Amino acid sequence: MKKLSARRRHPLAALVVLLLALACTGGLYAVFAPADKAQADETAQSLTIEEGKKLYTVGCASCHGTGGQGTSDGPSLVGVGAAAVDFQVATGRMPAATSQAAQIPDKPAVYNQAQIDQLAAYIASLGAGPAIPTEEQYGPEGADAAKGGELFRNNCAQCHNFTGKGGALTHGKYAPSLEGVTPKHIYEAMLTGPQNMPSFPDTTLSEQNKKDVIAYLNAVNGEETESPGGLSLGGLGPVSEGLFAWVFGLGALIAVAVWVAARTAKAKKS
Repeated sequence: MKKLSARRRHPLAALVVLLLALACTGGLYAVFAPADKAQADETAQSLTIEEGKKLYTVGCASCHGTGGQGTSDGPSLVGVGAAAVDFQVATGRMPAATSQAAQIPDKPAVYNQAQIDQLAAYIASLGAGPAIPTEEQYGPEGADAAKGGELFRNNCAQCHNFTGKGGALTHGKYAPSLEGVTPKHIYEAMLTGPQNMPSFPDTTLSEQNKKDVIAYLNAVNGEETESPGGLSLGGLGPVSEGLFAWVFGLGALIAVAVWVAARTAKAKKS
């Protein structure tokens, strides 16, 4: 007991006790602490990718190849990114009914959003590409609809019409109407350039520019938007307006000319 008491009074005794306490505390924490968050997230992501691969094998591999490398019936998906998958699958364009059509139309989605996220995660794992945008990126906060209108008319109206009503292209292709398309999918379309559409990465149209374009489309296609000129004739611009003038305006002139000629002929006979 005297020896033990003497050791307690040793100058390093307090330091030794402190080190032992810290070691015990660290050991207990390592044993009982929850799994590291990063490791848990990585495990969850791995499971998502695995589920996405299963869905891909069943519904996509026949056209795009077992590893997304593409085939004669479908392009490679390596590097297209999660945003392209979310757009194509959520709008029902994929899976396509046929790969021989001039353009693949939108239709009701085959997969639910959870499955779409799994497919997107798997395709994203094949190669780096655009990620699915967040609500902060495509939301209305801080957007300038007037600036968006200018950008839309300069970059998009040639195909989609100045109010986004869509229009015809060559060889059976067309620019679809943007009415009713969600802001998220409009953003993804600009980001990835589906089918005949060119892509507008952030180096071409910044994140703020894309938000502005979406704000403009929401403004011109909103439920409360009214045409200041009366009937909008589909918002198709001078083509439909010219056709209206040609059919009804010229038709009225011909009718008047026939009526005048008939009256003149009748007067001469009298």
